[in-house]
Amino acid sequence: MKNQTFKILFFALMVNLSLYGQEQIAITKKDVLFKVSERNTSLKISEEDFQQAKADFKQTNAVFLPNISASHTAMATTNPLMAFGSKLNQEILTQNDFNPALLNDPSQIENYATKIEVQQPLINIDGMYQRKAAKSKMDAMALKTERTQDYLAFEVEKAYMQLQLAYKAVTVLEKALEAANANKKLADNSFKQGYLQRADVLNVEVRVTEVQNQLQSAKSNVENASNYLSFLMNDETYVVYIPADELEVSTRTLEDQTISENRSDIKAMALASNAYEAMNKADKMAFLPRLNAFGSYELYDDQIFQAGANGYTFGAQLSWDIFQGSKRFAKAQKSKSEFEQSKLEYQQYVSQSNLELNKAKRAFLDAANKLKLITLALEQSEESLRIRTNRFKEGLEKTSDLLMAETQFSKKQLEYYQTIFEYNYAQAYLEFLTKE
Repeated sequence: MKNQTFKILFFALMVNLSLYGQEQIAITKKDVLFKVSERNTSLKISEEDFQQAKADFKQTNAVFLPNISASHTAMATTNPLMAFGSKLNQEILTQNDFNPALLNDPSQIENYATKIEVQQPLINIDGMYQRKAAKSKMDAMALKTERTQDYLAFEVEKAYMQLQLAYKAVTVLEKALEAANANKKLADNSFKQGYLQRADVLNVEVRVTEVQNQLQSAKSNVENASNYLSFLMNDETYVVYIPADELEVSTRTLEDQTISENRSDIKAMALASNAYEAMNKADKMAFLPRLNAFGSYELYDDQIFQAGANGYTFGAQLSWDIFQGSKRFAKAQKSKSEFEQSKLEYQQYVSQSNLELNKAKRAFLDAANKLKLITLALEQSEESLRIRTNRFKEGLEKTSDLLMAETQFSKKQLEYYQTIFEYNYAQAYLEFLTKE
């Protein structure tokens, strides 16, 4: 008997060391939300997606802004045409240069040319629609980032409640273990006095072992919940967190429990569809001509980085790609199909969101009803345990009946806190689904 008691005490000590031997930090939900907003990897990834879409949109500024380039070219040639043209550009032609012998077989001439060139788009209709598509994509990514923030806030709330629930389970099972050990002490005394059989004492010891196992699992859940919070906060220390407040029934104001088209992720889907529509129009407008202005200023000399002669050119170009095989036709057909697909995906997403909302409403009503029933059942099981414990102390109650009442009370306590978690979670999920 002493050996069994030693084993129980040793097990309890090891359980406490496994949890409380680690660094413990008290934390509030507000602290978690702040750290998640600053450090969370998923949020950073979403922000980078937005930056990429923003950069794509900035690239479409080329529809309005000029393309300016500068170059300096050094060349030596005996090619008759190039040599004559180089002298002409350098403005050094003489009467002797028209000698047929020199024209046909010129000496080597060096030419250094500095050129500044400007190209200015004037009419580029397909480029305008491409810019519109890029703008829609950028706005969609901004809304996606916003929805990611909403989701992470919801995920933090759930994870924080899981931590609260884990600690509640530890508290309940520690009290259950304390009661089980007290009953074991009573059973040992009764056995020594001959009031109980050895089988009754063994049943009590089995109960103690069961509670110890449950307590170990509950403390593991505390570590699991703490680790998940660390993951959300991108904190690799993985300490054990202690919630600053306990798990309690919360009541939220949910005025309009409907899916709004102004919800950020739904608006993002709509903008994505707009982007596909604009791209389809851009592919259609590619059949139209483009008008661009151009101009250049050139400096020539037979010495490097000199400007003995200069000249300029400017004008406008109307270009029209009349036929590129079947490439543009196929591209327009593909973009049209992508646009139609995006509309169907939007409808499906809204429909699925409404389905989730209806399920969440039913889950909330079920949780509210379950909370009422489990509260009553908890009160009844507590009273039953009190009566049976008093009768057991007086030798009027069977050991098996006491153990059953004790097990039932512990179970109802755990169910009660689990139901509070489900009730609060259902409200938080409804708020997440209906948030605009």
